[in-house]
Amino acid sequence: MKPLRLRGHHLLCVHGFRGMGYSPSFVEKMWEIVARIRDENDDFPIEVVAALDEACLVCPHHGETTCEAGPNSDAHVRSLDGNVIRHLGLEPGNVYWKSELIRRTAERVKPDDLDELCRDCSWLPYGVCKEGIANVRRGNVAQT
Repeated sequence: MKPLRLRGHHLLCVHGFRGMGYSPSFVEKMWEIVARIRDENDDFPIEVVAALDEACLVCPHHGETTCEAGPNSDAHVRSLDGNVIRHLGLEPGNVYWKSELIRRTAERVKPDDLDELCRDCSWLPYGVCKEGIANVRRGNVAQT
């Protein structure tokens, strides 16, 4: 089974995702990823990266190998990836089972941690990410 490739910060985004995004194709792809993450009967491998992932490939801001939303956007999203990867105790490029990543998220990430982990993320002020993490901590992955 080929692993799903997800960048570090998307490991948290999937729990709070409510359909906001950069384009209709990005939203559609994220819903596909989110549905798999939230399906409690589907455990599968995920390659954790600090680079473009499967969601990024349909984003209107993706370049050949970097995010091109703005002059500092690639450095910013890579810093978010690094923050999350370090906080969860993961290694970039390694493959983990979805269940392990959810367990680590539930154990290691509190909603208020997002203020630092996701500093300056444009989606953070909406509050849906913190709600999603709170749900994961309560064991409600499918209901986020």
